[in-house]
Amino acid sequence: MSTDDTTDASTGSESNCGGATDDASTESESKCGASASSPSSSTGSCGATDDRSDEEEVGATVDDFDADPGRLVAVGLGPGQPEGMTAKARSALSDAEHIVGYTTYVELLPDEIVEGAEDIYDTPMCGEVSRTEEAIDRALAGNSVAIIGSGDPNVYALAGLALEIVESKGATASMLDFDVVPGVPAAQSCAARVGAPLVNDTVSISLSDHLTDMPTIESRLHAAAKEGFTISVYNPWSRKRRDNYAKCCEILLEHRDPETPVGVVHAAGREDERVEIVELGDLPELGETDLVDMTTTLLVGNEDTYVWDDRMVTPRGYETKYDY
Repeated sequence: MSTDDTTDASTGSESNCGGATDDASTESESKCGASASSPSSSTGSCGATDDRSDEEEVGATVDDFDADPGRLVAVGLGPGQPEGMTAKARSALSDAEHIVGYTTYVELLPDEIVEGAEDIYDTPMCGEVSRTEEAIDRALAGNSVAIIGSGDPNVYALAGLALEIVESKGATASMLDFDVVPGVPAAQSCAARVGAPLVNDTVSISLSDHLTDMPTIESRLHAAAKEGFTISVYNPWSRKRRDNYAKCCEILLEHRDPETPVGVVHAAGREDERVEIVELGDLPELGETDLVDMTTTLLVGNEDTYVWDDRMVTPRGYETKYDY
């Protein structure tokens, strides 16, 4: 889960890789000392300022680095609070010299992790490519680097992008001892807040994925709702994509009973966490409230899901085979 109102104040600073950073220049030295082209700041498709354009090709290649490669690990922080982080994730972050991540996720790191790192580099929303390449360049320069994200690195996150960029630079995952440390995905951490809604076949869909066009998202929603899957909806509302939420509600109500239970979990594991179980028919009006935003996950039950003792229950099917 993420938010789209984060700003970045790290321009014009010097990184610990040995290269000076200057986001305003058109030809700058990369933060690890390799030559890279960097255009001036621009506004990305999600409305946030990014220091590289979406079309920019990867700058430095493996041949631009003289040092022996270091290590790169993608670490999932889980739901957000320190106690929700796995022991393996905490260990990986403690071992990392440099930590790279989205500003909001960096702010979730425990104090001892922040204080123990040699350097921490963060970018605002839509800086996925720039910060992932930054992490890779730092690793190619010989550092032990962790790139972080909430939830799990393989769920709407950067593990795949990291491997793509490593390959495009002429490096290999083995060269960087690349590893992925899983975390609890948002759907699972949010499901735990409302009972047991996802114990059967489940489909996850992000409504504010700037890499996927809305017709494709609509097609996936229609298919998932029609086939009877429980559905976890990530990033349901953003300032730039308000219509996506309304369309999502319309599609779900086309295929599901208005009384279908829906778990609405805002900011799971964080200080402003809020949890409600509502009926699908009430979902459209929640789009105008502060309960639904980019930190919210919706858990839409299937035709068998019901509410018992203030908890969502989706039967697994045991009742058809066993007496209990």
